Amino acid sequence: MGWPIDASGLTEELIRLRDQYGNPNLYVTENGACYDDLRVADGAVHDDDRIAYLRDHLSAARRAVAAGVKLRGYFVWSLLDNFEWAEGYSRRFGVVYVDFNTLKRTPKASYHWLSEFIRNQKRRN
Repeated sequence: MGWPIDASGLTEELIRLRDQYGNPNLYVTENGACYDDLRVADGAVHDDDRIAYLRDHLSAARRAVAAGVKLRGYFVWSLLDNFEWAEGYSRRFGVVYVDFNTLKRTPKASYHWLSEFIRNQKRRN
């Protein structure tokens, strides 16, 4: 959509909130990006840009936690492609592709990447 992307801004903002408000428990409730997600012939959606976005922003969140931020949750924007107020159905933000004609749902590559990332975090803890 032409919006600037800089994951370091997430780290900076979380640390600013820690410092300005006495280190409250924080939750990132919507973090994601819009890309042109197209299904290929086999029906898969390869959204490598979204994977890079999530990887970079989860790393930024991890840096904030290492700096003492009480980040208690991080929620991806969004699970499903859906109606976006400013752009209607023309933009896709989800990690699950929705065919708006049939409502068929197809997990994107970012869905599988995020699932594996979460599984790995559980193994580490």
